[in-house]
Amino acid sequence: MFRCTDEISFWLQENQNRKEQLEELRETMSELQEEVRNHRHRVKALEMQGEDSLRLNSTLGHRLHFLELRHAEADTLLQVHAALLYELQAQLRNLSATMQHMSRSSGCTVNVIKATPPLGMRNTLPPGGQYMSYCPSDCTSLYHNGVRRSGVYTIVMSPGTTFPVYCDMETDGGGWTVFQRRRDGLVSFNRGWAEYRDGFGEPRGEHWLGNHQVHLLSNQGHYSLRIDMQDWSHAHRHALYQSFRIDDEENQYRLHVSGFSGTVEDSFGWYHDQHGFSTPDTGNICAEISHAGWWFHQCFYANLNGVYYKGGRYSLRANNLLGPDGIVWFSWKDSDFYSLKAVTMMIRPRSFRRLSP
Repeated sequence: MFRCTDEISFWLQENQNRKEQLEELRETMSELQEEVRNHRHRVKALEMQGEDSLRLNSTLGHRLHFLELRHAEADTLLQVHAALLYELQAQLRNLSATMQHMSRSSGCTVNVIKATPPLGMRNTLPPGGQYMSYCPSDCTSLYHNGVRRSGVYTIVMSPGTTFPVYCDMETDGGGWTVFQRRRDGLVSFNRGWAEYRDGFGEPRGEHWLGNHQVHLLSNQGHYSLRIDMQDWSHAHRHALYQSFRIDDEENQYRLHVSGFSGTVEDSFGWYHDQHGFSTPDTGNICAEISHAGWWFHQCFYANLNGVYYKGGRYSLRANNLLGPDGIVWFSWKDSDFYSLKAVTMMIRPRSFRRLSP
């Protein structure tokens, strides 16, 4: 009986242990199930990341393929552009050679002007912006071909006859061809016949263009003359003559000037018109005394090629002179002994009309 009781107690205890173990197993199973669920979530997340990676890799692959195609196209275009550039350079060399040949054979200047100028420049073209070639015969023809900036340009009188001139594109509408300028006394105007015929000085500074050149210019149409003057008090005056030309060398570059107007009384046209040009080496006493080349007439009321006296006033005794020889415009200062500070003589066609900007 005791043995039976012990066995029962043993089995009861064993049964309790089995229950406890079963409970532990249940708890373990629950934990494992939770871990399985977590693993499933992680696996799902990894699967989704993998799909995203595949899509990204696919997109990057397409992008790389597209860039490779663009690079190949760009490389092809670069080769084409290089070939075109080489061809254009060859054409440019041929064109330059043709232009040089034309310049040598005809004396014609070929200019290429862009329709749209760089900022700050005033050069313009007529509407359309065509490339043009022209042989400018004076500064007015340059003006009508689009030039609006004052400066030195080459003009063409006839095949093989070209020379540089200073173009005034600002005074009274522009288009003026300058043939005489005095402003600082750096160039002596006490010169002989040959130098006055051929010209001296530099177009940008003090100069005399040359009687031969002025003859060619003034006889290719009907020209007007403008004379701008400045005294040593910085006052400005001008004289305008509607008609101006000079004869050829055979006729001593005789002066023809008329039609005066301006802001100063006339000292040039009324007294010097119809007189030939003289220089100190031609035996003309007025030219010798005045130390200049000019259209003298016993001797002058205006002499714009005289000696440059800084300060304006000078005297016979102080300078050991036989007569007045300064840069004189008598009617302005009512004196032969006041030498002007600056003078410019320039011409343009009488028919000149200013164009709209």
